[in-house]
Amino acid sequence: MPLVTLTVRKPKPADFKTAVLDAVHRALVASGVPATDLFQRVLELDADDFRFDPSYPDLQRPRTDDFVLVEVLWSVGRSVKVKKKLLEGLMTELAGRGFDTENVMVCFKETSWENWAFGGGRLIHAS
Repeated sequence: MPLVTLTVRKPKPADFKTAVLDAVHRALVASGVPATDLFQRVLELDADDFRFDPSYPDLQRPRTDDFVLVEVLWSVGRSVKVKKKLLEGLMTELAGRGFDTENVMVCFKETSWENWAFGGGRLIHAS
């Protein structure tokens, strides 16, 4: 169950956030995540609360106020090949929608299966 968190600077219109979230979800599904496994949130912060270096570490163009941090929290076990496929699909889709992909940073965070309680306090992946 991926939990996707999108962090952006205020203000961003709904269509901006929707375009990024939809692109992330399509890339996740293409990498093997079930289409109904949809858990997303958006953190929209003031510039004082969301700081970033415009060029670290090796960007082709400086980041702008449209910088997007995408965090994907999911269970352990995805290979580097799967992550690369997801990134390729995501960047292709965002570029096709007019996004500058140099403004998109993705961070994968992994946790054990037994750390997910999807509802009712049930640990369905724990013995």
